[in-house]
Amino acid sequence: MSMLRMTLQTQLVLRALLEDPAKQRYGLELCELAGLPSGTIYPILARLEQAGWLDSTWEDPSVHEEAGRPRRRFYRITRDGAEQAREALARAYRSRKQPLPGWAARPAEGGAS
Repeated sequence: MSMLRMTLQTQLVLRALLEDPAKQRYGLELCELAGLPSGTIYPILARLEQAGWLDSTWEDPSVHEEAGRPRRRFYRITRDGAEQAREALARAYRSRKQPLPGWAARPAEGGAS
């Protein structure tokens, strides 16, 4: 697996996906969460999926037909993808000498103090 370029836009998408790693999110929802346009989001999602960090599935046709809207493609970060994303984001923050945000911190071993 090749190393992904951690552009600011990629970092914003990863942070949005890591807000709730178990939740499936569709592209326009990620646009809102990351504050980026669709023309930026979709190529990033394609690269992340190609790298194995994301899985995607298409919405059942009956759901979008009933709702009267276009079909959605849902993305979910994989377990390995979430781990790699946290590590990559932590490296990006360290390189800028900023404190790590709460989502990047690993839980202390031995339980909470």
